[in-house]
Amino acid sequence: MDLNSSLLRILGGLGHDGDRDALSLNVLLLGDRQSGRSSVGNALIGGDEFQTGVCVSGVGVTTEHQLLSRNFRRFFRRQGAESDLTLRVVDTPPPLPRPQSVRELCPEGVHMLVLVVRADRPHDNTHLEEQVEILFGPEWRRHALLVLTHADHLKEAGLQPSDYLSQASDWLRALAQEVGGGVSFLDNSCDWPSVRGRPLRARLLRLSAGNHHRALALRTEVSL
Repeated sequence: MDLNSSLLRILGGLGHDGDRDALSLNVLLLGDRQSGRSSVGNALIGGDEFQTGVCVSGVGVTTEHQLLSRNFRRFFRRQGAESDLTLRVVDTPPPLPRPQSVRELCPEGVHMLVLVVRADRPHDNTHLEEQVEILFGPEWRRHALLVLTHADHLKEAGLQPSDYLSQASDWLRALAQEVGGGVSFLDNSCDWPSVRGRPLRARLLRLSAGNHHRALALRTEVSL
């Protein structure tokens, strides 16, 4: 997709005080249309700024790249000192962005991938994994987190997350076991993104720390 026609919005969070340490991480949201990527993005930044765009039959459909940034002051401690966390979250509607687009959106590289799947409609999506591997190589799994949205439907069905995963398709069970960040469930009936987002941000921070906050290498020679 041509970035000139893409929506690029950056919300400047409050800067860190004095010489307080700050960590900036780039997060790429990936998933099918109507998977709940915007809800995950809003949870991560603690707001409602990610828009779903055109509405089709009452369901939002994101059609353009969206990039939002938020600074969380004194979010964690590193080497005994308080540190800020800045998340730059990119929502990428299908198909996957081209290498040049990723490089323009995240010039410092992508630190974490968040794969978004609807818990109430988890159809086989192996093509997404294949395309991500073409873009980033096999190491992408070490930098990935799986988020299952609409987890409120599991409660209505009387299913615990562990029971749900044990009954999931082979594809989803394998993906849940392969991603380095594990699995998070997002309750879409909750109206407080800051409440939903805190556990997600903490999980992503642990995932990035496990990779020494190193960004994924982008395969710039490929074409999608």
